[in-house]
Amino acid sequence: MTDIIEGYIGKRVDGKKSRLPARLDFVQSATGLFLGLFMWGHMFFVATILISEDALNWVAGAFEGGIFLSEKQPLIVSFIVFVVFVIFVVHACLGMRKFPINFRQYQIYKTHAFTMKHSDTTLWFWQAKTGFIMFFLGSAHLIIVMTNPEITAQVSGGRMYSNFMWPFYLILLFAVELHGGIGLYRLCVKWGWFEGKDAKVTRARLTKVKWALTAFFLALGLLTLGAYVKTGYKYANQESGVYAQYQVNSNVKADI
Repeated sequence: MTDIIEGYIGKRVDGKKSRLPARLDFVQSATGLFLGLFMWGHMFFVATILISEDALNWVAGAFEGGIFLSEKQPLIVSFIVFVVFVIFVVHACLGMRKFPINFRQYQIYKTHAFTMKHSDTTLWFWQAKTGFIMFFLGSAHLIIVMTNPEITAQVSGGRMYSNFMWPFYLILLFAVELHGGIGLYRLCVKWGWFEGKDAKVTRARLTKVKWALTAFFLALGLLTLGAYVKTGYKYANQESGVYAQYQVNSNVKADI
């Protein structure tokens, strides 16, 4: 009965409001912080291909337990990705609570953002857009890695070049970096992290840091994506060259 009354009037019978929305906000913030930091760590991991293919293969092997097990266990990677995927879905579901669910709510938001030119509201709009994209592309990426946990420069490069997946990852790169950068900025503002004496000055500084980090990780991501495509191109040509040589040798033997 208490839940029914609260559902109608928005308050419990004792006059207090439910703490559930605040708890859900906390979980959303916590999962967002984890995913944002994970995103940065993941970017540095995949960017090791810019050092060398061996560097990437060594780091990938370390995640498979190669540094403390006698044999690599790709299932370790599958388990890690599964945990990240669960957190990703929880965060996405909690984030959807804030989406406008009808035209009237969207109209109110649009008026607030574009008429008042409130920059943080505009940032939230872009965060919502990129989050919508990430829900589909990010889920697909995580499922791909979870079901194909053996990561090497050759395999990843082949996926980008031979399987023509680079447009998919290009879109995902921009969505992730924009969404993550805005999300971490909004977390700092919401919870008062790094807040100085003047809130406006703090926001201005955080905005500059946010765009600087976004530009850095986008540049790093584009360079990394290019390196994977180049690696895939190299191995594709090597395989085609071996096949062509095999054909020539077969023809010569047939003539003899």
